[in-house]
Amino acid sequence: MDKRAARAYGISARCLFGLVFLALGACSALPDKPLRAVQYDFGPGTTVVATGNLPPLALADVDAPGLADGGTAVLYRLGYADAQQLRPYTQARWSVPPAQLVGQRLRDVLGQRRAVLGANDSAALARTTGPGPRLLRLELQEFTQVFQSPAASTGLVRLRATLVESTLLGDRLLAQRSFSVQRPAPSADAPGGVRALAAATDALAQELDAWLETVGR
Repeated sequence: MDKRAARAYGISARCLFGLVFLALGACSALPDKPLRAVQYDFGPGTTVVATGNLPPLALADVDAPGLADGGTAVLYRLGYADAQQLRPYTQARWSVPPAQLVGQRLRDVLGQRRAVLGANDSAALARTTGPGPRLLRLELQEFTQVFQSPAASTGLVRLRATLVESTLLGDRLLAQRSFSVQRPAPSADAPGGVRALAAATDALAQELDAWLETVGR
């Protein structure tokens, strides 16, 4: 190989090496595949056999005006820094919107001692057999993990319950009460917040059940 050919070969080899190096660099600069958010629910729930010794109750879908419509993010507040700001965990989601989770858990607990109907089922029953069961309306006002410090937090659930009776002149208010329940989180992260919120919802369900018994349902 003469000097001219050797020089050309050396230049070509250096160019090829440079292209390979740039290609490898470009590949390493590509963003990682985004991680899929972990989904949570309340677990399998109670296994207590229903006794059904109380009058039936109609339960409307839980309303959640203060929460994002249809949102499933696990939310938290920094009570020690900016308690007015709701923050979402980026990699934690509820399997369905919190209002649905809370409604199903309350239905499970209340259904242990009474038949629980949907609002539409109750209306249909009233049209065919006379006055239907009383209707319980629920408004979920807070469902967040609240940090009292960077290492300590609680699951906070606030809910307003309204019991009404349907009449020919419209709904008649029978009783109303607001509930607020907190349970400590076992860890200062999303899994800890999920467990605390599930425990707080279970405790609230028991309080709601006891209150309904005092007002005749």
